[in-house]
Amino acid sequence: MNRENRIAAFCALGTFMSQFGAKEPLRNNQVRNNDVFFDGMKHQLKLAYENNGWFTPENMAYAFRSWSELLKKENLDNWLNKYHVQEITNPKKVAVIMAGNIPLVGFHDFLSVLITGHSILIKQASKDKHLLPYLVQYLFQVEPAFKEMIEFADGQLSGYDAVIATGSNNTSRYFEYYFKDKPSIIRHNRNSVALISGKETEDQLKNLGDDIFRYFGLGCRSVSKIFFPTGFNFDVFFNAVYPWHDIINYSKYANNYDYNKAVYLMSEFDMLDNGFLMIKEDSSYASPIATLFYEYYNNPSELKKRLKDEKDMIQCIVASGMVDGEVEFGQTQMPRLTDYADDVDTVDFLLKI
Repeated sequence: MNRENRIAAFCALGTFMSQFGAKEPLRNNQVRNNDVFFDGMKHQLKLAYENNGWFTPENMAYAFRSWSELLKKENLDNWLNKYHVQEITNPKKVAVIMAGNIPLVGFHDFLSVLITGHSILIKQASKDKHLLPYLVQYLFQVEPAFKEMIEFADGQLSGYDAVIATGSNNTSRYFEYYFKDKPSIIRHNRNSVALISGKETEDQLKNLGDDIFRYFGLGCRSVSKIFFPTGFNFDVFFNAVYPWHDIINYSKYANNYDYNKAVYLMSEFDMLDNGFLMIKEDSSYASPIATLFYEYYNNPSELKKRLKDEKDMIQCIVASGMVDGEVEFGQTQMPRLTDYADDVDTVDFLLKI
């Protein structure tokens, strides 16, 4: 199977996934193998939500819609042409340990391994075991050669040549020790931040709500902290994110909101609260669910230096004309194929192992 065959198969998968890009799936009778897979995918989405309450129909639809857009031939060609990818003469088996915090969070690694011609050994998170295996079955149908290249592991990993592992700071230390003799990418905890200058438009601040609340703030690309200029009027911020107020109607989010609010009140922490989000002044980057940390700044140059010094803790920086490599407001959950986790080029790694 050559590169064009692999691209064609993933394009077909993207077309299939596009039917599930809304809360209520919309069947397209022109999609290949729909008679076999459409109803089954609907069932897997239902099972995924039952198994993990954070995987709401809205969030799964968003993930499917995003990937269906990325899995188009033009996007895949433009991505791979940067590397002048040749056919790998000695393909390896790459073990990929996936996180389970948001739907299809490990799909980019899955795509990267297979599109470069390697085989993959997948270790899924316990809370995310329904979506990818079914998509793999569809991939097998459109390109049977993938059957020899994809394997799922339930127990201990064995027989692999390289590793891509995503986990917490604690598990990453274990990964680094356990996989020290293999080529590897080991990812740690990271969080995303937003820089507010005070000159943002109303639309930009509204779009920031997507960066904060999409996937309930559980992704590494979710904004968990904001830097405000001293004297910023928080009413402006709260008014801008109000369109997300219905998020409090999700029981798991509401439970976290109630718990964290109780902790803050009992500890007599100062915070601001609008009924669905608390913001608390704190130097940390990782805020609890339903909470956003913030700090004031006076000197933009000093802030940029600090963020540069602490870049290993940060995934994305949302801003408008403040720092290099910034992400536009509302775009953190719309990564491109070239937006690699932890800023480590996965394809380059795979082409060199």
